[in-house]
Amino acid sequence: MKMKFLTILLCACTTILTAQNGLQNAMDALAKDEVLKHGAFSMTAIDVETGRVLATHAPNKSLIPASSLKVITTATALELLGKDFQFETQLQYDGTIRNGILDGNIYIKGFGDPTLGSDQMEEATSLKSLMQTWVAAIQQQGIRQINGFIIGDGSYFEDVRAGKSWNWADIGNYYASGAWGLNIHENLYYLDFAQTAKLGATPKVAGTRPLIPNLEFVNELKSAGSKTGDNAYIYGGPYAYTRSIRGTIPVGSGTFTIKGSMPDPAFQAAYELYCALENVGMRASKGASTQLALQKNSQRKTFHTHRSPDLAMLIKRANHKSVNIYCEALLRILGKKHGKNGSMEAGVEVVEQHWEKRGLDMSGFFMEDGSGLSPRNGVTSYQFAQLLRLVQRNSAVSDVFWESLPIGGRTGTVRYMFRNTIADGRIRLKSGSINRVRSYSGIAKSKAGRLIAFSIIANNYTCSSSTIRKKMQNVMVKLCE
Repeated sequence: MKMKFLTILLCACTTILTAQNGLQNAMDALAKDEVLKHGAFSMTAIDVETGRVLATHAPNKSLIPASSLKVITTATALELLGKDFQFETQLQYDGTIRNGILDGNIYIKGFGDPTLGSDQMEEATSLKSLMQTWVAAIQQQGIRQINGFIIGDGSYFEDVRAGKSWNWADIGNYYASGAWGLNIHENLYYLDFAQTAKLGATPKVAGTRPLIPNLEFVNELKSAGSKTGDNAYIYGGPYAYTRSIRGTIPVGSGTFTIKGSMPDPAFQAAYELYCALENVGMRASKGASTQLALQKNSQRKTFHTHRSPDLAMLIKRANHKSVNIYCEALLRILGKKHGKNGSMEAGVEVVEQHWEKRGLDMSGFFMEDGSGLSPRNGVTSYQFAQLLRLVQRNSAVSDVFWESLPIGGRTGTVRYMFRNTIADGRIRLKSGSINRVRSYSGIAKSKAGRLIAFSIIANNYTCSSSTIRKKMQNVMVKLCE
């Protein structure tokens, strides 16, 4: 009987060692691949239960992670804010109400909600429904006319909206809208073009949805082949109402749509409410404005509070769909909720302090934003893997965080990566990619049911993005053996 037990134990140990050797060999082979001759590669795999490092290559090399950074932002928010946390937005007024007339202003006081008026998140209240609710809330105060402004108050966060080290080619586009104290419609607008059938011709701007008042475009766009897709970029920063459009869209006979970042979401929120009130015959005499028109020392009354979907839903969409604005808002709210200001820098400080308290060595950790857009972010694969292990061992949040990660092979941003392989459905991971950067960080389940926290990062490879993805996939499959 004893001999039989020892035989089983020896076989199990041999299987584990073989799997580990297979993973290490695959790692080492990729590190020596010609496509990384001029680049950098790092990977770490850690047993979640024991904390033992199973395989590693250059674990302490700080590399650009791109959107994999989102797992750090969302995990920190989950541990510090809790899965039930909700953002708030308040309606307020100052002045006096007499005979249905408000001699004062209506304020939309933002507290950083990135889902406010979103048409992207199913659980969020749409812009149209939100405005209907707000109009009704104002009417319930007995207000029928407003002798003052509708003011979008986004002063809750610091005034720098976009990341200081974000690329100029990104900032005018929807994915780099940044997080403001008052966000609306995920700070994006749809820009429609009337396609042309002539190659090289400039398609005409057909308009924006929603309407962005005073927004003008310098249209340098050209028409390319019918299957070339969206290669258009909008250039322009916060508060800039003149924007350039460059690049190409396909030839055609219909409407082609791209997405841009709003110049001033706080003003846009005020403008949307102003228009909604006018539609029911309620006029604000001074129009829409922002906190630039705030009355100093005015006494405001809060009469309505809107709440976002809870954090568990928010981080699931942030990780599954790689939504930048959600992570930027979370980074800023972390700073604000922990006695600091609402800047990116304050949020980064909170992130670093939290994981240091959890026992993680943060040397070599360089965080510039919450979403991974900055090419100046730098994280080691060891830090990623250890952080994911710590989250997975935190019973208060592990289930929620696990659900927030896309399943490799079935859903999310890595839907087809592991289909028809041993790893299909057994890896949950967040991907990241910008120019010459590819990364994956997550949790894998081995054949024996062991959970493995891992991170794999490649920078400055000389092959195509699809080629490096396949090469990295071949390494990650070994995690599930």
